[in-house]
Formats: sequence, C-alpha cells, structure tokens
Amino acid sequence: MGTVLLTGANGSIGLHVTEELLKTSPELTLVLTVRQTEDKNTARLNDVISKYTNAKTFIHKLDLADLSAVHSFTGKILSSVASGQLPHIGVIICNAMYWNLVSDPEITVDGYDKTFQVGHIAHVALVLRLLGSFDKSIGGRVVLMSSQNHYPGKSQMEKIPPKIPSDMSKLVHTSPADDSHVDHNARGFEIYSNMKLAAVAWMHALNQHLEKDPALQKITVVAIDPGVICDSRAFTTNTPSSIINMQKYVLRPFSPLCRLVGIKGFRTSAQAAVDVAQLAINRAQPNARGYFTLLNKDATAPQSLEREIQQRHPSMCNG
Repeated sequence: MGTVLLTGANGSIGLHVTEELLKTSPELTLVLTVRQTEDKNTARLNDVISKYTNAKTFIHKLDLADLSAVHSFTGKILSSVASGQLPHIGVIICNAMYWNLVSDPEITVDGYDKTFQVGHIAHVALVLRLLGSFDKSIGGRVVLMSSQNHYPGKSQMEKIPPKIPSDMSKLVHTSPADDSHVDHNARGFEIYSNMKLAAVAWMHALNQHLEKDPALQKITVVAIDPGVICDSRAFTTNTPSSIINMQKYVLRPFSPLCRLVGIKGFRTSAQAAVDVAQLAINRAQPNARGYFTLLNKDATAPQSLEREIQQRHPSMCNG
C-alpha cells in the first residue's frame, strides 16, 4: 500500500495506530506528523518505533494551526513521491485534533478558529494536495476521525446541538464571547462538534467527487467513530476539572464493567487503534466508503447529507 501518512501520530490513538501498522504491515512506509518533535509524547512515539528494527518511518514536525506549514509539508511529500524517495501514498489518516473547553475560542495565524483548522481545514488542505500522489491503478484510502458528537442528541457532553448555520463563515470565524458568564465548556464543545459535522459532510462530498474522476475513483474516503476513548489525552487538555475527574474516576476504572454489561463504545485507545489501522489499510470494510461506528456501517447526521451544505461548505474550497 506504499506510504501511510498519519497526523497526530503521538496522540492517544496515533501512538497505537503506529504500533499496529508496524506490527501487522511492516512493508509499509510511515510518515508520521507531530506538532512538537522534542516533547514527551514524541519521545513515546520514538519508543514505539524503536521496538521494530526494520521500521520504515519518518517523523515530521507539522503545526496544523499554520496553513503555510501544511502547504510546505505537502510540497515536500509531493516531491519525495515524484522522485521515488517515498512510495506512492496509499493511506492518509487524519487523526490530529484540538479543542478548548475552558476559555474563549483561539484564532490561528490564518484567522480561523483553532479547533476547526486543526481538526478539519488543515486536513482538507493536506488531503486535496496529496490526492495526485496516490497510485492511480491501486488507489488507497483516506480516514477521517469522527465521533458520535457530530450527530445531534447522541453525546452526553452536548449542551448545544451541532448545526451548520446558513452563514457558513461562522463555522470557521469565531470570536470572543460578549457575555463574561458564557459557558466555555458548552461553547467549546459546540465548536468541536460542528467541526466533526462539517468533516462528515465533506467526506460525502469528496467521495462523490472521487467516484466521478477516473484517475481518483479507486481512492475511498471513510470516517470512523472509534468509540468513547476512556484513556484519551484530550480529556486532560483545555478541559474543565469536572471532565478530567470524570475520566479519572469513571471512564477509566469503569470502562471494563460498561463493556461487560453491554454498554457499547467504551474503549481504550489501543483497542480503537486496531479498528482504525485495519480500516485504513483496507482489511476492514474493503473498498467501502462512508461512515462507521467502530467497524459497523452507520448513518450520519441529516445535515451532513444535504447536498447544498456539502457543496457550499467553506472547506469544500481548494486547499
């Protein structure tokens, strides 16, 4: 399958996806992006890689909150594939994410909401620029990391249902709250959920485009809800103490019990990573497109299926 490109490779799921791919598919070349190359999380990533002596891995620093860095990075990948230094792209896994549930929205150097840019806009730019680096005769797969949060009413953390507004610029151009008593948790989670909703709508639109292009129609796009990740580091960053305590005292200790009594979806990042890796390399749901909860085909939020939204969303623009 050539080269697998994974963003957020030193994240909770990213670390385990990397190990799963090294363990089960040693023939692959892994291009792993991280925001910081010298922090403890990347040290863990290097520890994972060090266990596989013949691993073909390349770690790249990539700040998705800076689109100029994204374009520079994709330019290097394009050149490396064209020159034969890297095999053709076979898989892109858009794993990196960001949220802020404790303060006003943050704005990137590009003028976009940081949650939206890191989790979606930057991935759109990356994927669109690299589509031509897939092998036309073999194709490949793009994996978007999604969540039940994109579907109104499905998340227990939801206070404001996700919705794509008629003025779509409001999705990516957020501003500080006028009300000093605003619920940052509710607002931050709304932005995060809207980002996931937009990504699912884009998945549908991108699949439609790829299927119509003879040179790209063997590339499939999937989005996966990997479950409630009880050991996710996301619950410890820019997160209210109530959620931090929920993870520490409820999600982690009681997740085995939840699974035992039949409550679905509670998983560790290692368990989720197996599904993500198998879906990415086409061993699970081969050649399928669309949305999956764990590895089961599932429906997406009604708004994500509206053609007008799919075509008008700002992220449908070129990268």
